[in-house]
Amino acid sequence: MFPIEAFEKTLSQAAAIFDRLSLPYHLTGGVSTVSYGEPRMTQDLDIVVHPRKLTEKLDDFLKALADSSFLYSESAIREAVEKGRVFQILHQEESLKLDIYPREMIPGELQRSVQRAVITSTKYPIVSRPDAILSKLIWVSKGNHKNRQDVRRLFRTSTDEEQALVRDFAKELKLSRLLTELLEERDEPIE
Repeated sequence: MFPIEAFEKTLSQAAAIFDRLSLPYHLTGGVSTVSYGEPRMTQDLDIVVHPRKLTEKLDDFLKALADSSFLYSESAIREAVEKGRVFQILHQEESLKLDIYPREMIPGELQRSVQRAVITSTKYPIVSRPDAILSKLIWVSKGNHKNRQDVRRLFRTSTDEEQALVRDFAKELKLSRLLTELLEERDEPIE
């Protein structure tokens, strides 16, 4: 696990680029799980960026990266943005990887972002709890089983309103059966 200072330095520099370019974004993945109070190890930062805005400002984004401490492949980023696929940038001082998703997994998720202190007391936009549960549910449906326990724990600590929203979206996404299955599983002990 990287020291907290590495996450904070990397995140603050990435956030400065997104903010300077007015690119809507939020944190997701393991950091969001930790921010909602669930213990979890993470080795990277996952960030969702508004796809249309990133496409419109791609040249400015690449210039900002060129003037930063991040390593990247311009051609890989251009191709990923065009196809709506994940791309990586690497903070060369901290050796911390950021996975950038130029797409919303859950329609409208960026509009439902919340501001939360993630690593230190600094607040960043983060995926809402219901959208975090749903995105992890989608990853499980695609074969990524490390998120199974995250779904259960995040769901159990959700409000009744958040749980209803998750169930409604899961129904729309045809993932209700999987959600029920995951919620009935037993948790693994935390080590």
